[in-house]
Amino acid sequence: MEKIQERRGDRLPAWARALPRRRILAAVAVVVLVVVIAVSCGGGAGGRADVPVVEGAPDAGVSGVRAPSTTTGETLRVVSAEIDSLDPQRSYLPGVWNLMRLYTRTLVTYSSEPGRTDELVPDLATDLGTPSEDGLSWTFTLREGVRFETGRPITSRDVKYGIERSFASDVIVGGPTYVVDLFDVPGNEYAGPYQDEAADKLGLPTIETPDDRTIVFRLRAPQRDLPFVLALPSSSPVPIGNDSGAGYGADPVSSGPYAVTSVDQAAGILLERNPQWDPATDDVRTALPDRVVVRTGLNAVERDQALLAGSADVDITGAGVHSATTARLDADDDRPLRDRIDDTTTGSLRLLALPTDVAPMTDPHCRAAVAASVDRAAVQEQLGGGVNAVRRSVLWPRSLDGGPEDPDPGPDLSAARASLEACGMPDGFSTVLAVADTPAGVRVAEEIAAQLAEVGIQADVRPLDATSFYATDVGNPDSVAANGYGIILATSTADFPTPGSFLAPLVDGRSIRSVGNTNYARFDDPAVSGLVDAARAAGETAAWREVVSAVDAAAAYVPLAETRIQLLAGQRLRNAVVMQPYSGYDLATAGVR
Repeated sequence: MEKIQERRGDRLPAWARALPRRRILAAVAVVVLVVVIAVSCGGGAGGRADVPVVEGAPDAGVSGVRAPSTTTGETLRVVSAEIDSLDPQRSYLPGVWNLMRLYTRTLVTYSSEPGRTDELVPDLATDLGTPSEDGLSWTFTLREGVRFETGRPITSRDVKYGIERSFASDVIVGGPTYVVDLFDVPGNEYAGPYQDEAADKLGLPTIETPDDRTIVFRLRAPQRDLPFVLALPSSSPVPIGNDSGAGYGADPVSSGPYAVTSVDQAAGILLERNPQWDPATDDVRTALPDRVVVRTGLNAVERDQALLAGSADVDITGAGVHSATTARLDADDDRPLRDRIDDTTTGSLRLLALPTDVAPMTDPHCRAAVAASVDRAAVQEQLGGGVNAVRRSVLWPRSLDGGPEDPDPGPDLSAARASLEACGMPDGFSTVLAVADTPAGVRVAEEIAAQLAEVGIQADVRPLDATSFYATDVGNPDSVAANGYGIILATSTADFPTPGSFLAPLVDGRSIRSVGNTNYARFDDPAVSGLVDAARAAGETAAWREVVSAVDAAAAYVPLAETRIQLLAGQRLRNAVVMQPYSGYDLATAGVR
């Protein structure tokens, strides 16, 4: 599903402004937090902007550790755009998921080992789970000695209850719903844990908890990606006695090394050590800082300025530095700033979707004409060149291992004209090119339209409101058909780093839905859906390459470029590792000087 990383806000949301102070010293903590920020920001002549990063080098955190350190103490200062929710079942922003690694734990989680952050490791569970021989069930055993911040032991029932919350679609909104697709029973749908207790004594029947440390998941079909779903914060445990429903994000109960102790509109979010966390039960988190301060609602330039000035240590949005900052980095002859940069691709693939139910894209030859006309090098330039984009001609992000070889072809206008002849429109045709109304998106759309015009295809660029583009405009098949959107410029990002997570929402015909549709091409081929089932059962990249090959032959999608970003490390940031799935530095291991 598309992750909209450009969301911004100029203040904390209403839930944060209304946060109750549940700890006795919370009011004092806010005052202390303001003092901490004032002192740590420095500012002017008293700041630390002149202190260089030790053991720093370009890309030091991509495959290694940036400024290794095991020193504990001090305050980690984090900057972010808007926080959608602190409720682990209601957030759908990867930067917030990164933050949640500090106060939520899941059965399995992403590794903090450099170069392997896209791999899973045990967290609350003792291992990565045991699937049955037919792949229809998975069994996990919880570690001993894991506790909530309240001191109560975390049980299998707490994990089940956390997952059950996502089924209450009228109360718990905004977060991922993979668990609903995986565990709901057609014809006997589960309505979530907030319904009448008399009607829900056992809860979700497809998740069993035979004892406090054992949890068993029953599936309708084999799903090798299940552990990645269980690594999402939406699969974290929630104690039923502390659940306040829609308001839980104002006071989430910690299972990790830190707890949210206060949220203040001016001072930000404060996380302090959770004394109930036992490092002996946690092989992932190092919990080096004494506290974590999160300043939210900052735009890209403000976040970059904070990192450059030394008043922030890490930006968790996953958007990378702003283009204005990139220009400053390019002009940095002495390299101190360059040495603080980690360059990485994000897995976000910009592509053209050609709706197969909108004429003339109903004809595969007409779709092939569009594909053959595209000049990816020119698209890359419109996206900011090689610094901000990597050309991609296969439906497989470079950040995912095992993909097909990328031939990176240039435009072939002769082939495009031949395809137009084959689809019965030798002089070309007219269509509408829908695009989210953002500067970069419109630039790329206009470039694509100019390229198509060379073979007679007239594409009317139609900028649409970016806030509703994916939700209701191109996410509604009826709207696409009614408006004649024959080409859609979209960006697709997997929620976890597996081929299935990226491909299935785009190409499985059974994923087409009336609201929030992500199969933008309305591609519905039973043979391809069968290949998807086979790939899910096999869990092998070779099987997913067969899916890509079949979709490529149909020309329903035209991959263009994968987003590349530059992460800027704060001057005090230590022990930083680039977390590939979240396109940022892993907060679970970060420390400060």
